[in-house]
Amino acid sequence: MLGRRDRSAALPLYDAVVARARQPHWYLDGAVPDTLDGRFDMVAAVLAMVLLRLEVDAGGAQPIAQLTERFVDDMDAQVRQIGFGDMVVGKHVGRMMGMLGGRLGAYRDGLAGGALDAALVRNLYRGAAPAPSALAHVRDRLTALRHELDAVPLPALMEGRLP
Repeated sequence: MLGRRDRSAALPLYDAVVARARQPHWYLDGAVPDTLDGRFDMVAAVLAMVLLRLEVDAGGAQPIAQLTERFVDDMDAQVRQIGFGDMVVGKHVGRMMGMLGGRLGAYRDGLAGGALDAALVRNLYRGAAPAPSALAHVRDRLTALRHELDAVPLPALMEGRLP
């Protein structure tokens, strides 16, 4: 199909993002709610760190598009698995894309300003602040991930090799 992107190109990276977001420490030490919403929020947080890394790479535009398309495909499948019909799937996936975009902006601003906590409370914990130690755990791990990603070359990222 002419003009269609290769959606499988970002699959190893997307799978690595999801695997990172499912690590138990986020939910145990970080007190991220282990619910559908909490897991979505954690995937969005890790995905945002990767997307922010790709934004600063000269060759990052196509990987960003491919990775975002993988996210859309996954969210579409998840919404269908929950039992939503064709009539509302697009609306829900569109809402999830908007949520990802909002989180991306909030995390970008929080990292740039050195004040990620407020963005995490609003977006990851949906306004209910966890214990300070849990918030610090998530903040420190996400911030470290974002900085460690800078050392990973784009080809290695596309192979799913996260630090």
